[in-house]
Amino acid sequence: MSVSKDEYKKMTDKASPPSPVVKNCLFAFFVGGFICMLGQVIFDLLTMYGISDDNSRALVGMVLIVLTAILTGIGVFDKIAKYAGAGTMVPITGFANSVASPAMEYSSEGRILGTAANMFKIAGPVIVYGCSSAVLYGAIIYIFGLY
Repeated sequence: MSVSKDEYKKMTDKASPPSPVVKNCLFAFFVGGFICMLGQVIFDLLTMYGISDDNSRALVGMVLIVLTAILTGIGVFDKIAKYAGAGTMVPITGFANSVASPAMEYSSEGRILGTAANMFKIAGPVIVYGCSSAVLYGAIIYIFGLY
């Protein structure tokens, strides 16, 4: 069966309708903004109860990671991400989801060879290249005395 380029283009256009770019961008913007606002609310509540700014900053990250892992575990985070797209990839929540999802998916293969071996398949390169970039950046700053 031979299909011409024009016929193939028509078939692909019909099979994959255009995505609503403006709508997707708005969802991503508002959901990402909501996640950031939630982090700020948590920070403000912690400082209101007398926790220092430094400790509050650390706790905000921890709370967002735990909330994301829980929402991923009960299947809610993926539904939010389906509509919000990149808005859920605010670094800390996206990272937590990228660790929790494979951990759940491979848990049936055991704790060592399933969960532990596979949970960093997506997040691992981010950790490696993030740390490597930080070391390189720090070395450049130190060598040139920019700090």
